Amino acid sequence: MKLLPQIQVEGGAEWLARAATQCLIDEARLSPKPGLVDSRGNGAHHDLTLALMERSAHSLTPTFQALAQQSWQRPADIALRQTVGRLGREGEQQMMAATNGVNTHRGAIWALGLLVSAVAMLGGTANAQQITQTAAELAKLPDAAAPKVFSKGLCATHRYRVPGAREEAQQAFPHIMQRALPQLRLSRLSGSSETQARLDALMAIMTSLSDTCVLSRAGLEGLDAMQDGAREVLSAGGSASLAGQQALARLDRQMLMLNASPGGAADLLAATLFLDRVESPYFKH
Repeated sequence: MKLLPQIQVEGGAEWLARAATQCLIDEARLSPKPGLVDSRGNGAHHDLTLALMERSAHSLTPTFQALAQQSWQRPADIALRQTVGRLGREGEQQMMAATNGVNTHRGAIWALGLLVSAVAMLGGTANAQQITQTAAELAKLPDAAAPKVFSKGLCATHRYRVPGAREEAQQAFPHIMQRALPQLRLSRLSGSSETQARLDALMAIMTSLSDTCVLSRAGLEGLDAMQDGAREVLSAGGSASLAGQQALARLDRQMLMLNASPGGAADLLAATLFLDRVESPYFKH
């Protein structure tokens, strides 16, 4: 399937960088999201705002562009994996500088960075399945320069013995391919608005993701509340239905009460929107 016009590497890299950035912004603005920063407010966060999230997203545009340029039509090998890792860490430093040290999009740099690289590796001509499989090949390779310190997410995966962001990528993003992307498109076909379809896609991720952001902040109680609440929203008819909206409001209250924020699910939603956009580059949201 021919998804991007035949353009030079620079043009393709710029398009991918702008698309990835816009998907981060679209995810941040989406409302109402349970426990997350959105257009209504800061959710369960005291150090995050929508303006900060948007500033963070814009700070990552050069990183996404560099990833696409360096990955263009290259095979998945150790050299590329190390380049991608280095660029990702440099992007994280740029993000931290833009946010005065607040971690806004570390998980998104990993997920979206891999997917941007994968599209570029395939020359901009691929579908979502090919892209996620290529990203998985890259994610499975070792990066000797990666820092040895444990992030909060890695600490949670070890403490609770659950898969995290690394495993999600290495397994070709099953929460995107098997849950979020199908739900996004099903909700659209069912007549939901774009906002409702995106909220339903987020719920689809939250039904089964071992979200390490939630685990770090609220433990297994928070994770169970997130998964059960998301299932209730979808089983009630999704966010387009009154019952689904009421279930979503209950889930939001519960996440705030538990000080839980499903940041991992939010990262995967942004990645879902990116794959949707790459498959339909002329589709106007």
